Amino acid sequence: MSHDLFEAAVAAMARAHAPYSRFPVGAALRTADGRVFAGANIENASYPEGWCAETTALSHFVMAGGGEIAEIVVVAERMARITPCGGCRQRLAEFARADTKLHLCDDKGIVETTTMGALLPLGFRGDVLK
Repeated sequence: MSHDLFEAAVAAMARAHAPYSRFPVGAALRTADGRVFAGANIENASYPEGWCAETTALSHFVMAGGGEIAEIVVVAERMARITPCGGCRQRLAEFARADTKLHLCDDKGIVETTTMGALLPLGFRGDVLK
């Protein structure tokens, strides 16, 4: 079942706008109700103003009504087992549970599966802000 997420992430990666780093990344997530959202990194000449692939996928997810993330895939063209950056870990954790599967990929498929809790064990929790 995760192979379709990998394919969605690879297709998104092909649309990355990475003229500065030449490091395209793709991400895809599946919601608990089965919807799939994908995104690619989008760089900007003002480097810190770019978007990560996970952020782009999350923006599609939120605009479509959000929900709960059940599974995530991240893939990079030139790096095996890429993980989300720190900011994206926190962004993903906003909509995922600690046991949500996170699949780390190379250009051929899933290399390792971990969980959001393992990747971000002490992330900020929104419930403390209420």
